[in-house]
Amino acid sequence: MLASLLIAASAAIILLLGIVHLAYTFFGTRLHPRDANLIVQMQAVTLTLTRQTTIWRAWIGFNASHSFGAISFGLIYGFLALAHADLLLRSPFLLVLGMLLLTGYMTLAWCYWFSIPFRGIVLSTLLYIAALITLCF
Repeated sequence: MLASLLIAASAAIILLLGIVHLAYTFFGTRLHPRDANLIVQMQAVTLTLTRQTTIWRAWIGFNASHSFGAISFGLIYGFLALAHADLLLRSPFLLVLGMLLLTGYMTLAWCYWFSIPFRGIVLSTLLYIAALITLCF
């Protein structure tokens, strides 16, 4: 029971970060460059890969899809932890996958993001590790 609650708490943190990030993607200017001229350039320049989209549209799309990933992790692992704990806690595949995803997010946050998401992901990962430890004892 404790392990499932710890994983649910871990998932809730990632879910919250994903929802906030999605809101910031489409509402307000928190994810916009500080230089307004850069936004204009991003809206005008296409990718080398294709001329069908601009850097700005790709930026918005990447931020939204990144949010969807975090939201999906939070919803799926939160649901499994609360509604199907036996399935989750007895599945080495799901437990390792969750740890790999959190470790991946933590690494990205450390290398490329800023302190708030990094701290949230570290807390989420620590809760997840605590859940794994409780399964061993």
